Amino acid sequence: MKYWLLPDGINESLPAEAEALEAMRRELLDLYRGWGYRFVMPPLVEYLESLSIAMGSQLDLQTFKITDQTNGRMMGLRADITPQVARIDSHGMSLLPNQPNRLCYIGSVLRTHSAVAGGSRSPIQVGAELFGHAGLESDFEVIALMIETLQLASSKKIVLDLGHVGILRALVAQVGLSATQEKTYLDQLERKSLPEIDRWLEQSSFDASSCDLLKSLPRLHGDIALLEGEAAKKLSVASPEISESLSYLKQLVEKLMQAYPSLVVNLDLAEMRGYTYHTGIVYAAYIPENGREIARGGRYDGIGENFGNSRPATGFSCNLRTLLELKGLVDTPLDSSGILAPVGDDPELLALITTLREQGEVVIRQLVSQDQIPASSQGCDRVIEQSSGQWQIVPAT
Repeated sequence: MKYWLLPDGINESLPAEAEALEAMRRELLDLYRGWGYRFVMPPLVEYLESLSIAMGSQLDLQTFKITDQTNGRMMGLRADITPQVARIDSHGMSLLPNQPNRLCYIGSVLRTHSAVAGGSRSPIQVGAELFGHAGLESDFEVIALMIETLQLASSKKIVLDLGHVGILRALVAQVGLSATQEKTYLDQLERKSLPEIDRWLEQSSFDASSCDLLKSLPRLHGDIALLEGEAAKKLSVASPEISESLSYLKQLVEKLMQAYPSLVVNLDLAEMRGYTYHTGIVYAAYIPENGREIARGGRYDGIGENFGNSRPATGFSCNLRTLLELKGLVDTPLDSSGILAPVGDDPELLALITTLREQGEVVIRQLVSQDQIPASSQGCDRVIEQSSGQWQIVPAT
């Protein structure tokens, strides 16, 4: 058993799944190319500083570390391709300062822990990033491309959970939370522990207005009506930055609903996914009756600063295997549209085989001593037989 057992969460794909994954990969790359996103293939390993510098300690914990035997420096097996693409945009391409750059990628990543219990630690990450533009248009474009990606995989309704980390950051600054208080509050927010937040505020020395703001934020979630209703009321004394973020969300949701009328948008103003590195909107996509997120993304301006070129950036990512599951092609049966050719070196037979393959047909050569294996068991519904001195293609019996 020790010779064939794979580590927990490490995947391999047998022919049916591998072929379906490759077919979907090509569909996605064609989709992204049509939107102007150019394909990049970052390396599987990089020096550890490059992989983790832009994404914080959370990604560092997910990264397998190895030592470069040529110089003793620490390297990491990529756990996320986004920082690699940011490095490419910042340092690997000659662009004008304000020139937008659209890049996409599809590649395997390796993580020390799965995001969900019993899940994969070796997903095939799919993503698209837009660098060089800060504003509604680029955020909308990337979310729209994510929706198109999910629609390619599933005909079911898409649910988008949307937030803006700028609201939480501005509120923390307005109230004046210390580093310790901020850590406590964020921990409670992340666990959605409303009673704990209430007790903590009761024991604090914050003024009534600050307590009301901190207490209200985790309760502000709902549809677009939230932005002009309860959120506007509860945050009326908040800073101008929060008002701007609320207005930004409203414009973005309206634009998305106009383009995708069947899209369901849930707003969560206390959303803190990626709080350590996101700088604006954050979002995750779901399919009804499927409890796990199937894609995520957001804005992360300045990610290229440590690579020498700080640029606005927004993007999304998902798992190719998850998209394939949504499309229902994981258990695709063996393709039986091939042609079985007999053993032999007849020049006319060899010429026919070559011609058929050039036309896109799958032609399998029969092997000596295996002529008792039916054509259907070899993925063929036709055979090449000789009749009246001519090689012909006939249905398999």
